[in-house]
Amino acid sequence: MSRYRAILEYDGTDFQGYQRQANGRTVQGVVEAALVKLNMDVPVTVYGAGRTDKGVHASGQVIAFDLSWRHGARRLANAINAHLPLDVAVKDVKSAHDDFCPRFAARWRVYEYHIYNAPFRSPIRARASWRVWPELDVDAMNVGTQALIGTHDFSTFGTAPEPGGHTVRTVRRASWRIDGRLLIFEIEADAFLYRMVRSIVGTLRQVGAGDRTPWDVAKCLYAKQRNLSGPSAPPQGLRLVKVVY
Repeated sequence: MSRYRAILEYDGTDFQGYQRQANGRTVQGVVEAALVKLNMDVPVTVYGAGRTDKGVHASGQVIAFDLSWRHGARRLANAINAHLPLDVAVKDVKSAHDDFCPRFAARWRVYEYHIYNAPFRSPIRARASWRVWPELDVDAMNVGTQALIGTHDFSTFGTAPEPGGHTVRTVRRASWRIDGRLLIFEIEADAFLYRMVRSIVGTLRQVGAGDRTPWDVAKCLYAKQRNLSGPSAPPQGLRLVKVVY
């Protein structure tokens, strides 16, 4: 039995989230089901770096699992993918130390949020972005974003994943960039609160629309009051893109 580390990509649209549930289709559930077929029907537990919510995507989710396999990591990746549905795929598999845990070993996590800033809807982007119109002021959104960088109590923008957990997080970088009609928000932090990125994006969308000033972001942050956050952005625009170890 050896431990393996893999990078997972998935379209979260038709999942109830990453984490296994008693009822409902989950990313962890379908990956474990695929691995069972390679493990002589013996159950396999998959450990993930992040617990993405219902409808949230990933291109850089990191997982770990223990498996009896003697044919090399490359063939293992192909074998897993052969048993996975079309909305999930393993991109890379490597051997790992026996004690490697994707969640607790992670130093930084990177998320992106995609806004499709256009007057007409785009069917091919509908599952992976939030369409917003009128046009947003990205410069103002970037000014507001700067207040997020550093170590702060982010309780205005989210809740602790575990009951009684603290809400202090360190954001190493955060910014918006423009790619045609797409506005892409990238944020890197040591960890994230529940709904943190989506709440931040919802607040910054208000800044871009002129409903709030860029300086309101700092005021909301320092107030540490959950009700001051803007409405949470919808899940389909969010994706976990990288985990740094």
